[in-house]
Amino acid sequence: MKNLTPRQYQILEALRDFLNKKGYPPTVRDIQRACGISSTSVVDYNLKVLERMGYLRRDREVSRGIDIGERERRTATVRVPVAGYIAAGEPIPVPTPDTWHLEASAEALEVAEEMIKGREEVFALKVKGTSMVDAYINDGDVVLMQAAATANDGDMVAAWLKKENEVTLKRIYREGGRIRLQPANIQMSPLYLDPDEVEVQGRVIGVLRWLD
Repeated sequence: MKNLTPRQYQILEALRDFLNKKGYPPTVRDIQRACGISSTSVVDYNLKVLERMGYLRRDREVSRGIDIGERERRTATVRVPVAGYIAAGEPIPVPTPDTWHLEASAEALEVAEEMIKGREEVFALKVKGTSMVDAYINDGDVVLMQAAATANDGDMVAAWLKKENEVTLKRIYREGGRIRLQPANIQMSPLYLDPDEVEVQGRVIGVLRWLD
């Protein structure tokens, strides 16, 4: 979905999710609540933009007069397996590193193909915690990950802490013979570990708001 802002993509996801679950369109206030937007005017502005771009249709005389447009119906999607949870805060335990290989995962998300861009071994993780809020990743959001064993300095990664048998979401840096796992929250301190204590499991390639 080219030329869409993160907010507009989020609204489309909310509309699509509501239609799939309820079988009828949401109101503007439904979208406001689902996306955590401060006012209905912000929702209305973005709906107008999406309507002009052909992603949705609206009948303003009807309370639930919002529907997916022809352009949105033609947008290709792919299924991404949901691995479970990852901590954006204190690390939380997960069973084993094999958790990240999810061919048989029963839960999956429909994600716009444009977000994946042909990448392979992409999976999703639900975020718990607030250590990455300054990177616009909040508690309850979903991160799209590409499986990877290496990462560049500054990449946001799922880092497996071998001694603790736990995984955490942080930015990774190598400095002075050690690994720094840096939160994006000024109230939280980084983690410093020996390189042999950390294993990269995947790199973040996108973020979605998780809609309950």
